[in-house]
Amino acid sequence: MSEDRVGQVRNETHGHVLKIIIDNAAKRNAFSPEMMDQLSDALTRLDDTEELRVGVVCAEGDHFTAGLDMPKFFGPTAVAGPLPEGNVDPFGLRRQCRKPIITAVQGIVYTVGIELMLAGDIVVAAEGARFCQMEAKRGIAPLAGAHFRYITRAGWGDAMYHLLLCDEFTAERAYKIGLVQEIVPAGQQVGRAMALAGIIAGNAPLGIQVTKQAGRAFIEAGEAAAIAAIPEIRARVLDTADAREGIQSFVERRAAVFTGR
Repeated sequence: MSEDRVGQVRNETHGHVLKIIIDNAAKRNAFSPEMMDQLSDALTRLDDTEELRVGVVCAEGDHFTAGLDMPKFFGPTAVAGPLPEGNVDPFGLRRQCRKPIITAVQGIVYTVGIELMLAGDIVVAAEGARFCQMEAKRGIAPLAGAHFRYITRAGWGDAMYHLLLCDEFTAERAYKIGLVQEIVPAGQQVGRAMALAGIIAGNAPLGIQVTKQAGRAFIEAGEAAAIAAIPEIRARVLDTADAREGIQSFVERRAAVFTGR
């Protein structure tokens, strides 16, 4: 695959299941703003199409995603803009998908990769998958839901352990704390996710949708407060010397030196 190949997010219909494929393997499936828009379009198609009952989000290559192509989202060369008006938000911070979403992950699952899978409902991980919420190592902070979804899935102590250490942890650890529901041999994660999606799609679609809706109603009040805090969090970290140093160190592939300013 050519290094200058433009990444994309594709989708395929398999009966009542929409398979959504992150396809930028040459760059460890790092997201560009265009890819994030395409993911939003695919999830909106899932939500709006009556015949589609379940979504599976997966990725080509050895890795789920290394995260965002950071200079395109933050810093002086940023080109990211708002999602298309009215679309489903891949991170579930605004419009959320009513249909169940199963995420299949492998290899590196960093930053927004974790936030994407936690915005869904069920996660199948390949053996050897590696997880890391490293934004604070880059001078910023998680801005797409990790700050509350780790807590709802893992509990306060385990959430703070990984959010504050910014450490890399295994699929087994992710399973133990509830971020992952199944671990399968490497290469089988997409097939297993599609099999689970097929089982769910065979159930009554309205019953499945209202079950998800009812479950979400239980945690929505807390999530609303956490989502409302994101603009303040963003403002506190993005326009800082540490944020500039984090981006610059990432581009220069060196350790960052933070000053707390």
